[in-house]
Amino acid sequence: MRSIHPLRGAAAAVVVVALAGTLGGCSSGADPGVTTLNFFQFKGEAREDFDRIIEKFEAENPDIHVVQNQVADADTIIRTLLVKDKAPDVITLNGNGNFGRLAQAGVFYDFSDEPVLDTINPAVQDILADLGNKDGEVNSLGYVNNANGIIYNADIFAEQGIEVPETWDELIAACEKLKDAGIQPIYATLADSWTSVPSFNGLGAYAVQDGFFDEMRAEGENVGPDSKASFEQDFAEPLDRELQLYGYAQEGYRGATYDEGNAAFARGEAAMLLQGIWAVNGIKQVNPDINAAIFPYPTDAEKDRVIVSGVDVTVTMGRNSPHREEALRFIEFMFRPDVIEEFAASQNMIPSVEGAELSDDLALQSVKPFFDDGRITGFLDHQIPPGIPLAEFVQESIFTGDAGAALATLDNEWRKIAARTIPVTEDRS
Repeated sequence: MRSIHPLRGAAAAVVVVALAGTLGGCSSGADPGVTTLNFFQFKGEAREDFDRIIEKFEAENPDIHVVQNQVADADTIIRTLLVKDKAPDVITLNGNGNFGRLAQAGVFYDFSDEPVLDTINPAVQDILADLGNKDGEVNSLGYVNNANGIIYNADIFAEQGIEVPETWDELIAACEKLKDAGIQPIYATLADSWTSVPSFNGLGAYAVQDGFFDEMRAEGENVGPDSKASFEQDFAEPLDRELQLYGYAQEGYRGATYDEGNAAFARGEAAMLLQGIWAVNGIKQVNPDINAAIFPYPTDAEKDRVIVSGVDVTVTMGRNSPHREEALRFIEFMFRPDVIEEFAASQNMIPSVEGAELSDDLALQSVKPFFDDGRITGFLDHQIPPGIPLAEFVQESIFTGDAGAALATLDNEWRKIAARTIPVTEDRS
Protein backbone atom coordinates (compact mmCIF):
# COMPACT_ATOMS: atom_id res chain seq x y z
CA MET A 1 0.00 0.00 0.00
CA ARG A 2 2.82 2.37 0.78
CA SER A 3 4.70 3.75 -2.22
CA ILE A 4 8.18 5.10 -2.59
CA HIS A 5 8.59 8.87 -2.49
CA PRO A 6 7.82 10.39 -5.90
CA LEU A 7 10.09 12.64 -7.87
CA ARG A 8 8.76 16.16 -8.04
CA GLY A 9 9.00 19.31 -10.11
CA ALA A 10 11.95 19.68 -12.45
CA ALA A 11 13.38 16.28 -11.51
CA ALA A 12 10.21 14.55 -12.65
CA ALA A 13 10.23 16.51 -15.89
CA VAL A 14 13.77 15.35 -16.61
CA VAL A 15 12.76 11.74 -16.01
CA VAL A 16 9.80 12.07 -18.38
CA VAL A 17 11.95 13.51 -21.14
CA ALA A 18 14.60 10.82 -20.68
CA LEU A 19 12.07 8.00 -20.64
CA ALA A 20 10.22 9.37 -23.65
CA GLY A 21 13.43 9.04 -25.60
CA THR A 22 14.30 5.65 -24.17
CA LEU A 23 10.85 4.11 -24.38
CA GLY A 24 9.82 5.50 -27.69
CA GLY A 25 13.03 5.51 -29.66
CA CYS A 26 14.35 1.96 -29.45
CA SER A 27 12.60 -0.70 -31.49
CA SER A 28 15.24 -3.35 -31.95
CA GLY A 29 18.36 -4.62 -30.25
CA ALA A 30 21.91 -4.11 -31.48
CA ASP A 31 21.92 -7.63 -32.90
CA PRO A 32 19.95 -8.24 -36.08
CA GLY A 33 16.71 -10.06 -35.39
CA VAL A 34 16.63 -9.10 -31.69
CA THR A 35 13.67 -7.04 -30.54
CA THR A 36 14.06 -4.73 -27.55
CA LEU A 37 11.08 -4.44 -25.22
CA ASN A 38 10.80 -1.44 -22.97
CA PHE A 39 9.48 -2.56 -19.60
CA PHE A 40 7.98 0.26 -17.51
CA GLN A 41 8.13 -0.80 -13.86
CA PHE A 42 6.87 1.27 -10.94
CA LYS A 43 7.91 -0.75 -7.88
CA GLY A 44 11.37 0.14 -6.60
CA GLU A 45 11.60 -2.76 -4.17
CA ALA A 46 10.88 -5.19 -7.03
CA ARG A 47 13.71 -4.08 -9.31
CA GLU A 48 15.98 -7.04 -8.51
CA ASP A 49 13.11 -9.52 -8.74
CA PHE A 50 12.25 -8.30 -12.21
CA ASP A 51 15.93 -8.37 -13.20
CA ARG A 52 15.91 -12.09 -12.37
CA ILE A 53 12.72 -12.63 -14.38
CA ILE A 54 14.21 -10.80 -17.35
CA GLU A 55 17.42 -12.81 -17.19
CA LYS A 56 15.51 -16.10 -17.24
CA PHE A 57 13.19 -14.90 -20.01
CA GLU A 58 16.02 -13.76 -22.24
CA ALA A 59 17.81 -17.08 -21.77
CA GLU A 60 14.73 -18.85 -23.12
CA ASN A 61 13.96 -16.16 -25.73
CA PRO A 62 17.26 -15.01 -27.26
CA ASP A 63 15.42 -13.03 -29.94
CA ILE A 64 14.05 -10.60 -27.30
CA HIS A 65 15.95 -8.13 -25.12
CA VAL A 66 14.03 -6.54 -22.21
CA VAL A 67 15.09 -3.19 -20.74
CA GLN A 68 13.65 -2.49 -17.30
CA ASN A 69 12.87 1.18 -16.66
CA GLN A 70 11.98 1.49 -12.98
CA VAL A 71 10.49 4.90 -12.21
CA ALA A 72 9.07 6.74 -9.26
CA ASP A 73 5.87 8.79 -9.58
CA ALA A 74 4.70 6.23 -12.12
CA ASP A 75 1.11 7.53 -12.32
CA THR A 76 2.29 10.94 -13.52
CA ILE A 77 4.99 9.70 -15.87
CA ILE A 78 2.88 7.05 -17.57
CA ARG A 79 0.21 9.66 -18.31
CA THR A 80 2.82 11.90 -19.90
CA LEU A 81 4.24 9.07 -21.99
CA LEU A 82 0.78 8.04 -23.17
CA VAL A 83 -0.05 11.62 -24.17
CA LYS A 84 3.20 11.72 -26.16
CA ASP A 85 2.24 8.41 -27.83
CA LYS A 86 5.31 6.82 -26.23
CA ALA A 87 3.56 3.89 -24.57
CA PRO A 88 6.06 1.33 -23.19
CA ASP A 89 5.83 -2.20 -24.56
CA VAL A 90 5.04 -3.79 -21.18
CA ILE A 91 3.79 -1.84 -18.17
CA THR A 92 3.34 -2.58 -14.48
CA LEU A 93 1.32 -0.24 -12.30
CA ASN A 94 -0.40 -0.34 -8.95
CA GLY A 95 -4.06 -1.28 -9.34
CA ASN A 96 -5.51 1.92 -7.91
CA GLY A 97 -8.04 4.55 -8.92
CA ASN A 98 -5.58 6.39 -11.15
CA PHE A 99 -4.93 3.20 -13.06
CA GLY A 100 -8.65 2.58 -13.43
CA ARG A 101 -9.20 6.00 -14.96
CA LEU A 102 -6.46 5.38 -17.52
CA ALA A 103 -7.94 1.98 -18.37
CA GLN A 104 -11.37 3.51 -18.94
CA ALA A 105 -9.83 5.97 -21.37
CA GLY A 106 -8.93 3.07 -23.67
CA VAL A 107 -5.16 3.55 -23.73
CA PHE A 108 -4.30 -0.05 -22.81
CA TYR A 109 -4.44 -3.33 -24.72
CA ASP A 110 -7.52 -5.56 -24.56
CA PHE A 111 -6.58 -8.95 -23.11
CA SER A 112 -10.08 -10.43 -23.46
CA ASP A 113 -9.02 -13.07 -25.97
CA GLU A 114 -5.57 -13.85 -24.55
CA PRO A 115 -5.18 -17.33 -23.00
CA VAL A 116 -3.19 -15.93 -20.06
CA LEU A 117 -6.39 -14.30 -18.78
CA ASP A 118 -7.90 -17.74 -18.13
CA THR A 119 -5.12 -18.55 -15.65
CA ILE A 120 -5.93 -15.66 -13.30
CA ASN A 121 -8.21 -15.75 -10.25
CA PRO A 122 -11.49 -14.19 -11.49
CA ALA A 123 -11.98 -12.40 -8.15
CA VAL A 124 -8.72 -10.51 -8.77
CA GLN A 125 -9.91 -9.46 -12.21
CA ASP A 126 -13.20 -8.34 -10.66
CA ILE A 127 -11.28 -5.93 -8.44
CA LEU A 128 -9.61 -4.44 -11.51
CA ALA A 129 -12.93 -4.29 -13.36
CA ASP A 130 -14.41 -2.31 -10.47
CA LEU A 131 -11.62 0.23 -10.94
CA GLY A 132 -12.36 0.51 -14.63
CA ASN A 133 -11.95 -0.97 -18.09
CA LYS A 134 -12.86 0.35 -21.49
CA ASP A 135 -16.39 -0.85 -22.28
CA GLY A 136 -16.43 -4.58 -22.94
CA GLU A 137 -12.67 -5.02 -22.54
CA VAL A 138 -10.14 -6.41 -20.07
CA ASN A 139 -7.29 -3.90 -19.97
CA SER A 140 -4.88 -5.41 -17.47
CA LEU A 141 -3.90 -8.63 -15.74
CA GLY A 142 -3.62 -8.78 -11.96
CA TYR A 143 -0.16 -10.06 -11.01
CA VAL A 144 0.25 -10.08 -7.22
CA ASN A 145 -2.07 -8.94 -4.46
CA ASN A 146 -1.88 -7.67 -0.93
CA ALA A 147 -4.25 -8.28 1.98
CA ASN A 148 -5.68 -5.64 4.27
CA GLY A 149 -6.76 -7.12 7.59
CA ILE A 150 -5.82 -7.14 11.24
CA ILE A 151 -2.34 -8.50 11.90
CA TYR A 152 -2.20 -10.57 15.07
CA ASN A 153 0.44 -12.30 17.14
CA ALA A 154 -0.54 -15.96 16.88
CA ASP A 155 1.55 -16.90 19.93
CA ILE A 156 -0.19 -14.34 22.17
CA PHE A 157 -3.57 -15.53 20.95
CA ALA A 158 -2.66 -19.15 21.66
CA GLU A 159 -1.27 -18.36 25.12
CA GLN A 160 -4.49 -16.56 26.04
CA GLY A 161 -6.76 -19.19 24.53
CA ILE A 162 -8.22 -16.73 22.01
CA GLU A 163 -9.61 -18.05 18.74
CA VAL A 164 -9.38 -15.90 15.63
CA PRO A 165 -12.46 -13.62 15.78
CA GLU A 166 -15.01 -14.39 13.08
CA THR A 167 -17.64 -11.82 14.08
CA TRP A 168 -17.53 -8.27 15.39
CA ASP A 169 -18.70 -9.33 18.85
CA GLU A 170 -15.93 -11.94 19.00
CA LEU A 171 -13.34 -9.28 18.13
CA ILE A 172 -14.53 -7.00 20.94
CA ALA A 173 -14.59 -9.95 23.35
CA ALA A 174 -10.99 -10.76 22.38
CA CYS A 175 -9.95 -7.14 23.04
CA GLU A 176 -11.59 -7.24 26.47
CA LYS A 177 -9.94 -10.56 27.35
CA LEU A 178 -6.52 -9.24 26.37
CA LYS A 179 -7.10 -6.05 28.32
CA ASP A 180 -8.11 -8.01 31.43
CA ALA A 181 -4.93 -10.09 31.10
CA GLY A 182 -2.80 -6.93 31.09
CA ILE A 183 -1.93 -7.28 27.41
CA GLN A 184 -2.23 -4.31 25.06
CA PRO A 185 -4.97 -5.39 22.61
CA ILE A 186 -4.11 -3.12 19.67
CA TYR A 187 -1.17 -1.05 18.55
CA ALA A 188 -2.29 1.85 16.38
CA THR A 189 -0.46 4.66 14.61
CA LEU A 190 -1.88 8.01 13.55
CA ALA A 191 1.14 10.27 13.12
CA ASP A 192 0.58 9.89 9.38
CA SER A 193 -3.02 10.28 8.28
CA TRP A 194 -2.87 7.40 5.77
CA THR A 195 -2.53 4.87 8.60
CA SER A 196 -6.17 5.52 9.52
CA VAL A 197 -7.35 4.23 6.14
CA PRO A 198 -6.57 0.48 6.31
CA SER A 199 -9.11 -0.08 9.10
CA PHE A 200 -11.60 2.23 7.34
CA ASN A 201 -11.23 0.08 4.22
CA GLY A 202 -11.57 -3.15 6.17
CA LEU A 203 -14.64 -2.16 8.15
CA GLY A 204 -16.24 -0.19 5.33
CA ALA A 205 -15.92 -3.05 2.85
CA TYR A 206 -19.27 -4.45 3.95
CA ALA A 207 -21.06 -1.18 3.24
CA VAL A 208 -20.02 -1.11 -0.42
CA GLN A 209 -20.87 -4.67 -1.53
CA ASP A 210 -24.21 -3.87 -3.16
CA GLY A 211 -23.30 -1.18 -5.66
CA PHE A 212 -22.70 1.64 -3.18
CA PHE A 213 -20.34 3.61 -5.43
CA ASP A 214 -22.51 3.12 -8.51
CA GLU A 215 -25.35 4.68 -6.55
CA MET A 216 -23.09 7.47 -5.30
CA ARG A 217 -22.04 8.32 -8.85
CA ALA A 218 -25.66 8.24 -9.97
CA GLU A 219 -26.70 10.57 -7.13
CA GLY A 220 -23.84 12.95 -7.92
CA GLU A 221 -24.65 16.42 -6.61
CA ASN A 222 -27.65 15.06 -4.70
CA VAL A 223 -25.62 12.90 -2.28
CA GLY A 224 -26.68 13.59 1.29
CA PRO A 225 -28.48 12.23 4.35
CA ASP A 226 -31.69 11.57 2.37
CA SER A 227 -30.21 10.23 -0.88
CA LYS A 228 -30.29 6.58 -1.90
CA ALA A 229 -26.64 6.23 -0.86
CA SER A 230 -24.35 8.45 1.16
CA PHE A 231 -21.47 8.25 3.59
CA GLU A 232 -23.69 9.62 6.34
CA GLN A 233 -26.17 6.78 5.89
CA ASP A 234 -24.01 3.85 4.95
CA PHE A 235 -20.78 4.43 6.86
CA ALA A 236 -22.07 5.41 10.30
CA GLU A 237 -21.55 1.90 11.67
CA PRO A 238 -18.17 1.22 10.01
CA LEU A 239 -16.65 4.48 11.26
CA ASP A 240 -18.17 4.08 14.71
CA ARG A 241 -16.58 0.63 14.87
CA GLU A 242 -13.22 2.02 13.81
CA LEU A 243 -13.40 4.54 16.63
CA GLN A 244 -14.30 1.70 19.00
CA LEU A 245 -11.17 -0.23 17.97
CA TYR A 246 -8.98 2.80 18.59
CA GLY A 247 -10.38 2.76 22.12
CA TYR A 248 -8.28 -0.38 22.64
CA ALA A 249 -5.10 1.21 21.28
CA GLN A 250 -2.07 2.17 23.34
CA GLU A 251 -1.58 5.57 24.93
CA GLY A 252 0.10 7.98 22.56
CA TYR A 253 -1.16 6.36 19.38
CA ARG A 254 -1.86 9.78 17.89
CA GLY A 255 1.86 10.48 17.60
CA ALA A 256 3.03 6.96 16.75
CA THR A 257 4.50 6.44 13.27
CA TYR A 258 4.05 3.52 10.93
CA ASP A 259 7.59 2.26 11.51
CA GLU A 260 7.22 2.62 15.28
CA GLY A 261 4.06 0.54 15.13
CA ASN A 262 5.73 -2.23 13.17
CA ALA A 263 8.65 -2.33 15.61
CA ALA A 264 6.45 -2.29 18.72
CA PHE A 265 4.28 -5.10 17.39
CA ALA A 266 7.40 -7.08 16.48
CA ARG A 267 8.62 -6.75 20.08
CA GLY A 268 5.34 -8.19 21.37
CA GLU A 269 4.02 -4.93 22.82
CA ALA A 270 0.51 -5.59 21.50
CA ALA A 271 -1.53 -8.53 20.30
CA MET A 272 -2.89 -6.85 17.15
CA LEU A 273 -1.82 -4.20 14.66
CA LEU A 274 -4.18 -2.22 12.45
CA GLN A 275 -2.22 -2.62 9.22
CA GLY A 276 -2.03 -4.91 6.21
CA ILE A 277 0.31 -7.52 4.83
CA TRP A 278 2.65 -4.84 3.47
CA ALA A 279 3.76 -4.27 7.09
CA VAL A 280 4.92 -7.86 7.65
CA ASN A 281 8.34 -7.45 6.04
CA GLY A 282 9.04 -4.47 8.29
CA ILE A 283 7.86 -6.41 11.33
CA LYS A 284 10.12 -9.35 10.50
CA GLN A 285 13.12 -7.10 10.06
CA VAL A 286 12.80 -6.42 13.78
CA ASN A 287 11.76 -9.92 14.83
CA PRO A 288 12.27 -12.60 12.16
CA ASP A 289 10.79 -15.28 14.43
CA ILE A 290 7.44 -13.64 15.15
CA ASN A 291 4.36 -15.67 14.22
CA ALA A 292 2.33 -12.90 12.61
CA ALA A 293 -0.91 -13.83 10.86
CA ILE A 294 -3.87 -11.90 9.45
CA PHE A 295 -7.63 -12.13 9.77
CA PRO A 296 -10.22 -10.02 7.94
CA TYR A 297 -12.02 -7.26 9.73
CA PRO A 298 -15.13 -9.10 10.86
CA THR A 299 -18.76 -8.12 10.48
CA ASP A 300 -21.86 -9.42 12.27
CA ALA A 301 -22.01 -12.80 10.48
CA GLU A 302 -19.04 -15.12 9.99
CA LYS A 303 -20.28 -16.21 6.55
CA ASP A 304 -20.15 -12.62 5.26
CA ARG A 305 -16.47 -12.08 5.95
CA VAL A 306 -14.26 -10.89 3.09
CA ILE A 307 -10.62 -9.91 3.01
CA VAL A 308 -9.86 -6.54 1.47
CA SER A 309 -7.20 -6.83 -1.21
CA GLY A 310 -5.52 -4.49 -3.61
CA VAL A 311 -3.86 -5.55 -6.84
CA ASP A 312 -0.38 -4.50 -5.81
CA VAL A 313 1.00 -5.06 -9.31
CA THR A 314 -1.09 -5.21 -12.46
CA VAL A 315 0.41 -5.87 -15.88
CA THR A 316 -0.64 -4.28 -19.14
CA MET A 317 0.74 -2.96 -22.43
CA GLY A 318 0.08 -0.12 -24.81
CA ARG A 319 -3.03 -0.46 -26.93
CA ASN A 320 -1.12 -0.37 -30.21
CA SER A 321 2.24 -1.79 -29.25
CA PRO A 322 4.50 -2.27 -32.30
CA HIS A 323 5.91 -5.35 -30.54
CA ARG A 324 2.67 -7.03 -29.62
CA GLU A 325 3.80 -10.63 -30.17
CA GLU A 326 7.05 -10.18 -28.23
CA ALA A 327 5.35 -8.26 -25.41
CA LEU A 328 2.72 -10.95 -25.02
CA ARG A 329 5.43 -13.58 -24.93
CA PHE A 330 7.14 -11.75 -22.04
CA ILE A 331 3.83 -11.28 -20.20
CA GLU A 332 2.95 -14.95 -20.59
CA PHE A 333 6.35 -15.84 -19.15
CA MET A 334 5.77 -13.55 -16.16
CA PHE A 335 2.53 -15.40 -15.40
CA ARG A 336 4.07 -18.84 -15.55
CA PRO A 337 3.42 -20.46 -12.14
CA ASP A 338 7.08 -21.00 -11.25
CA VAL A 339 7.94 -17.41 -12.18
CA ILE A 340 5.07 -15.71 -10.36
CA GLU A 341 5.53 -17.92 -7.30
CA GLU A 342 9.13 -16.81 -6.86
CA PHE A 343 8.22 -13.14 -7.34
CA ALA A 344 5.27 -13.27 -4.94
CA ALA A 345 7.30 -15.02 -2.25
CA SER A 346 10.03 -12.38 -2.47
CA GLN A 347 7.50 -9.55 -2.27
CA ASN A 348 5.42 -11.27 0.43
CA MET A 349 2.33 -11.07 -1.78
CA ILE A 350 -0.37 -13.41 -3.07
CA PRO A 351 0.05 -14.54 -6.70
CA SER A 352 -2.96 -14.07 -8.96
CA VAL A 353 -2.50 -17.23 -11.00
CA GLU A 354 -4.90 -19.93 -9.89
CA GLY A 355 -3.09 -22.91 -8.42
CA ALA A 356 0.15 -21.00 -7.88
CA GLU A 357 1.70 -21.89 -4.54
CA LEU A 358 2.10 -19.31 -1.77
CA SER A 359 5.18 -19.18 0.42
CA ASP A 360 4.82 -20.83 3.82
CA ASP A 361 4.76 -17.45 5.58
CA LEU A 362 1.97 -17.60 8.17
CA ALA A 363 0.55 -14.22 7.15
CA LEU A 364 0.07 -15.41 3.58
CA GLN A 365 -1.26 -18.82 4.55
CA SER A 366 -3.79 -17.24 6.90
CA VAL A 367 -5.47 -15.32 4.06
CA LYS A 368 -5.11 -18.03 1.40
CA PRO A 369 -8.58 -19.56 2.00
CA PHE A 370 -10.25 -16.25 1.23
CA PHE A 371 -8.40 -15.96 -2.10
CA ASP A 372 -9.11 -19.59 -2.95
CA ASP A 373 -12.82 -19.03 -2.34
CA GLY A 374 -12.96 -15.67 -4.10
CA ARG A 375 -13.96 -13.95 -0.86
CA ILE A 376 -11.96 -10.81 -1.57
CA THR A 377 -12.95 -7.23 -2.31
CA GLY A 378 -11.06 -4.13 -3.41
CA PHE A 379 -9.93 -1.09 -1.47
CA LEU A 380 -12.91 1.23 -1.21
CA ASP A 381 -10.67 4.31 -1.09
CA HIS A 382 -9.65 3.55 -4.69
CA GLN A 383 -13.22 4.44 -5.65
CA ILE A 384 -13.11 7.84 -3.98
CA PRO A 385 -12.05 10.76 -6.22
CA PRO A 386 -8.46 11.84 -5.50
CA GLY A 387 -9.62 15.37 -4.76
CA ILE A 388 -11.25 14.16 -1.53
CA PRO A 389 -8.68 13.94 1.31
CA LEU A 390 -10.20 10.81 2.84
CA ALA A 391 -7.27 10.03 5.14
CA GLU A 392 -7.35 13.46 6.77
CA PHE A 393 -11.09 13.24 7.41
CA VAL A 394 -10.87 9.75 8.93
CA GLN A 395 -7.87 10.74 11.05
CA GLU A 396 -9.72 13.82 12.33
CA SER A 397 -12.79 11.75 13.24
CA ILE A 398 -10.60 9.47 15.37
CA PHE A 399 -8.97 12.47 17.04
CA THR A 400 -12.32 14.12 17.83
CA GLY A 401 -14.50 11.04 18.27
CA ASP A 402 -17.07 12.67 15.94
CA ALA A 403 -17.81 10.20 13.15
CA GLY A 404 -20.92 12.04 11.99
CA ALA A 405 -19.09 15.26 11.17
CA ALA A 406 -16.47 13.42 9.09
CA LEU A 407 -19.12 11.56 7.09
CA ALA A 408 -21.11 14.73 6.43
CA THR A 409 -17.91 16.38 5.21
CA LEU A 410 -17.21 13.44 2.90
CA ASP A 411 -20.68 13.78 1.39
CA ASN A 412 -20.17 17.50 0.92
CA GLU A 413 -16.82 16.96 -0.80
CA TRP A 414 -18.39 14.30 -3.04
CA ARG A 415 -21.10 16.77 -4.06
CA LYS A 416 -18.56 19.43 -4.97
CA ILE A 417 -16.48 17.10 -7.11
CA ALA A 418 -19.59 15.55 -8.67
CA ALA A 419 -20.66 18.98 -9.84
CA ARG A 420 -17.41 19.26 -11.78
CA THR A 421 -16.39 15.79 -12.91
CA ILE A 422 -18.56 12.75 -12.16
CA PRO A 423 -20.98 11.73 -14.93
CA VAL A 424 -24.54 10.91 -13.93
CA THR A 425 -24.07 7.38 -15.32
CA GLU A 426 -20.84 5.48 -15.66
CA ASP A 427 -20.22 1.98 -16.98
CA ARG A 428 -17.46 0.32 -14.92
CA SER A 429 -17.63 -3.13 -16.52
